[in-house]
Amino acid sequence: MRRFAGERLVIATYNPGKLREFAALLSFYAHDIVSAGSLQLPEPEETGSTFIDNAILKARAAARRAGSPALADDSGLCVTALGGQPGIYSARWGGPGRDFDLAMARVNNELGDKIDRSAHFICALALAWPDQHVETVEGRVDGTVIWPPRGEQGHGYDPIFVPAGHHQTFAEMAPEEKDALSHRGKAVRELIRKFFA
Repeated sequence: MRRFAGERLVIATYNPGKLREFAALLSFYAHDIVSAGSLQLPEPEETGSTFIDNAILKARAAARRAGSPALADDSGLCVTALGGQPGIYSARWGGPGRDFDLAMARVNNELGDKIDRSAHFICALALAWPDQHVETVEGRVDGTVIWPPRGEQGHGYDPIFVPAGHHQTFAEMAPEEKDALSHRGKAVRELIRKFFA
Protein backbone atom coordinates (compact mmCIF):
# COMPACT_ATOMS: atom_id res chain seq x y z
CA MET A 1 0.00 0.00 0.00
CA ARG A 2 1.34 3.44 -0.95
CA ARG A 3 0.41 6.77 0.59
CA PHE A 4 0.08 10.12 -1.17
CA ALA A 5 2.73 12.53 0.14
CA GLY A 6 1.08 15.89 -0.52
CA GLU A 7 2.62 16.76 -3.87
CA ARG A 8 0.69 17.93 -6.94
CA LEU A 9 -2.44 15.90 -7.62
CA VAL A 10 -3.98 15.70 -11.06
CA ILE A 11 -7.72 15.07 -11.10
CA ALA A 12 -8.24 13.06 -14.29
CA THR A 13 -11.41 14.79 -15.44
CA TYR A 14 -12.66 17.40 -17.89
CA ASN A 15 -15.88 17.76 -15.86
CA PRO A 16 -15.83 21.04 -13.86
CA GLY A 17 -18.47 19.74 -11.44
CA LYS A 18 -16.34 16.73 -10.52
CA LEU A 19 -13.23 18.90 -10.21
CA ARG A 20 -15.01 21.24 -7.76
CA GLU A 21 -16.18 18.30 -5.63
CA PHE A 22 -12.73 16.70 -5.50
CA ALA A 23 -10.96 20.00 -4.82
CA ALA A 24 -13.31 20.74 -1.91
CA LEU A 25 -12.80 17.26 -0.43
CA LEU A 26 -9.02 17.02 -0.93
CA SER A 27 -7.64 20.57 -0.65
CA PHE A 28 -6.41 19.90 2.90
CA TYR A 29 -4.28 16.97 1.70
CA ALA A 30 -2.93 18.16 -1.67
CA HIS A 31 -1.22 21.53 -2.04
CA ASP A 32 -1.67 21.78 -5.81
CA ILE A 33 -4.79 20.30 -7.42
CA VAL A 34 -5.14 20.58 -11.19
CA SER A 35 -7.39 18.90 -13.72
CA ALA A 36 -6.49 16.82 -16.75
CA GLY A 37 -8.52 19.36 -18.71
CA SER A 38 -6.39 22.31 -17.61
CA LEU A 39 -3.25 20.34 -18.56
CA GLN A 40 -4.86 19.39 -21.91
CA LEU A 41 -4.19 15.70 -21.32
CA PRO A 42 -5.95 13.41 -23.78
CA GLU A 43 -8.79 11.30 -22.44
CA PRO A 44 -8.11 7.57 -22.78
CA GLU A 45 -10.80 5.35 -24.22
CA GLU A 46 -12.84 3.75 -21.44
CA THR A 47 -12.60 0.11 -22.46
CA GLY A 48 -13.01 -1.44 -19.00
CA SER A 49 -15.92 -3.66 -18.05
CA THR A 50 -16.26 -2.26 -14.50
CA PHE A 51 -16.14 1.13 -12.78
CA ILE A 52 -12.79 0.16 -11.16
CA ASP A 53 -11.30 -0.86 -14.53
CA ASN A 54 -12.17 2.48 -16.11
CA ALA A 55 -10.95 4.51 -13.12
CA ILE A 56 -7.59 2.72 -13.29
CA LEU A 57 -7.28 3.36 -17.05
CA LYS A 58 -7.89 7.09 -16.58
CA ALA A 59 -5.67 7.49 -13.51
CA ARG A 60 -2.69 5.66 -15.00
CA ALA A 61 -2.91 7.59 -18.28
CA ALA A 62 -3.03 10.96 -16.49
CA ALA A 63 -0.21 10.07 -14.05
CA ARG A 64 2.04 8.89 -16.86
CA ARG A 65 1.50 11.97 -19.02
CA ALA A 66 1.56 14.52 -16.17
CA GLY A 67 4.50 12.96 -14.31
CA SER A 68 2.70 13.27 -10.99
CA PRO A 69 0.08 11.34 -9.01
CA ALA A 70 -3.38 11.34 -10.55
CA LEU A 71 -6.81 10.56 -9.20
CA ALA A 72 -9.58 9.32 -11.48
CA ASP A 73 -13.11 8.33 -10.78
CA ASP A 74 -15.53 6.30 -12.76
CA SER A 75 -19.04 6.66 -11.49
CA GLY A 76 -22.55 6.10 -12.64
CA LEU A 77 -26.17 5.46 -11.94
CA CYS A 78 -27.35 1.85 -11.78
CA VAL A 79 -31.12 1.45 -12.05
CA THR A 80 -32.48 -1.84 -10.73
CA ALA A 81 -35.42 -2.20 -13.15
CA LEU A 82 -33.07 -1.49 -16.09
CA GLY A 83 -30.75 -4.35 -15.18
CA GLY A 84 -28.19 -1.98 -13.66
CA GLN A 85 -28.10 0.36 -16.64
CA PRO A 86 -26.85 2.91 -17.51
CA GLY A 87 -24.00 1.83 -15.19
CA ILE A 88 -20.55 2.28 -16.72
CA TYR A 89 -22.23 3.89 -19.74
CA SER A 90 -23.88 6.65 -17.67
CA ALA A 91 -22.18 9.55 -19.47
CA ARG A 92 -22.64 7.93 -22.87
CA TRP A 93 -26.42 7.78 -22.37
CA GLY A 94 -26.30 11.53 -23.01
CA GLY A 95 -25.01 11.05 -26.56
CA PRO A 96 -21.79 12.43 -28.07
CA GLY A 97 -22.23 15.73 -26.21
CA ARG A 98 -22.81 13.98 -22.87
CA ASP A 99 -26.06 15.88 -22.45
CA PHE A 100 -27.42 14.77 -19.08
CA ASP A 101 -30.86 16.25 -19.78
CA LEU A 102 -31.08 13.68 -22.58
CA ALA A 103 -29.62 10.96 -20.36
CA MET A 104 -32.11 11.61 -17.55
CA ALA A 105 -35.00 11.62 -20.03
CA ARG A 106 -33.79 8.30 -21.44
CA VAL A 107 -33.72 6.75 -17.95
CA ASN A 108 -37.28 7.94 -17.34
CA ASN A 109 -38.49 6.79 -20.75
CA GLU A 110 -36.96 3.34 -20.37
CA LEU A 111 -38.43 2.96 -16.89
CA GLY A 112 -41.87 3.79 -18.29
CA ASP A 113 -44.54 2.63 -15.84
CA LYS A 114 -42.29 0.20 -13.95
CA ILE A 115 -43.12 0.29 -10.24
CA ASP A 116 -39.55 -0.39 -9.04
CA ARG A 117 -37.71 2.95 -9.15
CA SER A 118 -34.80 1.87 -6.93
CA ALA A 119 -31.28 2.75 -8.02
CA HIS A 120 -27.81 3.32 -6.68
CA PHE A 121 -24.81 5.44 -7.54
CA ILE A 122 -21.33 3.88 -7.59
CA CYS A 123 -18.05 5.79 -7.48
CA ALA A 124 -14.79 3.94 -8.07
CA LEU A 125 -11.61 5.91 -7.38
CA ALA A 126 -8.13 5.05 -8.61
CA LEU A 127 -5.03 6.86 -7.35
CA ALA A 128 -2.06 6.26 -9.65
CA TRP A 129 1.58 7.31 -9.65
CA PRO A 130 3.84 7.90 -12.69
CA ASP A 131 5.42 4.45 -12.19
CA GLN A 132 1.88 3.05 -12.71
CA HIS A 133 1.37 1.85 -9.13
CA VAL A 134 -2.34 2.21 -8.34
CA GLU A 135 -4.63 2.03 -5.31
CA THR A 136 -8.43 1.83 -5.51
CA VAL A 137 -11.55 2.34 -3.37
CA GLU A 138 -15.29 2.32 -4.06
CA GLY A 139 -18.32 4.10 -2.60
CA ARG A 140 -22.05 3.47 -3.02
CA VAL A 141 -25.29 5.23 -2.15
CA ASP A 142 -28.77 3.74 -2.58
CA GLY A 143 -31.90 5.67 -3.44
CA THR A 144 -34.76 6.22 -5.85
CA VAL A 145 -35.15 7.68 -9.33
CA ILE A 146 -37.83 10.41 -9.54
CA TRP A 147 -39.38 12.41 -12.37
CA PRO A 148 -39.45 15.26 -13.23
CA PRO A 149 -35.91 16.44 -12.34
CA ARG A 150 -35.57 18.77 -9.35
CA GLY A 151 -32.81 21.14 -8.26
CA GLU A 152 -30.00 23.21 -9.73
CA GLN A 153 -27.01 21.98 -7.70
CA GLY A 154 -24.73 19.09 -8.55
CA HIS A 155 -24.27 17.56 -11.98
CA GLY A 156 -25.04 14.46 -14.02
CA TYR A 157 -28.08 12.50 -12.80
CA ASP A 158 -28.31 14.39 -9.48
CA PRO A 159 -31.69 16.05 -10.33
CA ILE A 160 -33.48 12.67 -10.59
CA PHE A 161 -31.85 10.83 -7.65
CA VAL A 162 -33.21 10.94 -4.09
CA PRO A 163 -30.91 9.16 -1.61
CA ALA A 164 -32.54 6.65 0.75
CA GLY A 165 -34.00 8.28 3.86
CA HIS A 166 -34.22 11.75 2.31
CA HIS A 167 -36.77 13.81 0.39
CA GLN A 168 -34.51 16.08 -1.64
CA THR A 169 -32.63 15.11 -4.77
CA PHE A 170 -28.85 15.49 -4.76
CA ALA A 171 -29.37 18.54 -6.99
CA GLU A 172 -31.52 20.20 -4.31
CA MET A 173 -28.94 19.70 -1.54
CA ALA A 174 -26.18 22.08 -0.53
CA PRO A 175 -22.79 20.74 -1.68
CA GLU A 176 -21.65 19.86 1.85
CA GLU A 177 -24.89 17.96 2.54
CA LYS A 178 -24.51 15.99 -0.69
CA ASP A 179 -20.82 15.25 0.07
CA ALA A 180 -21.79 13.76 3.43
CA LEU A 181 -24.13 11.26 1.73
CA SER A 182 -22.86 10.71 -1.77
CA HIS A 183 -21.05 7.80 -3.37
CA ARG A 184 -18.18 10.17 -4.24
CA GLY A 185 -17.99 11.55 -0.70
CA LYS A 186 -17.90 8.03 0.76
CA ALA A 187 -15.21 6.92 -1.69
CA VAL A 188 -13.06 10.01 -1.05
CA ARG A 189 -13.27 9.56 2.73
CA GLU A 190 -12.14 5.94 2.34
CA LEU A 191 -9.34 7.09 0.01
CA ILE A 192 -8.17 9.67 2.58
CA ARG A 193 -8.31 7.14 5.41
CA LYS A 194 -6.19 4.61 3.53
CA PHE A 195 -3.80 6.55 1.34
CA PHE A 196 -3.39 10.19 2.42
CA ALA A 197 -0.81 11.28 4.98
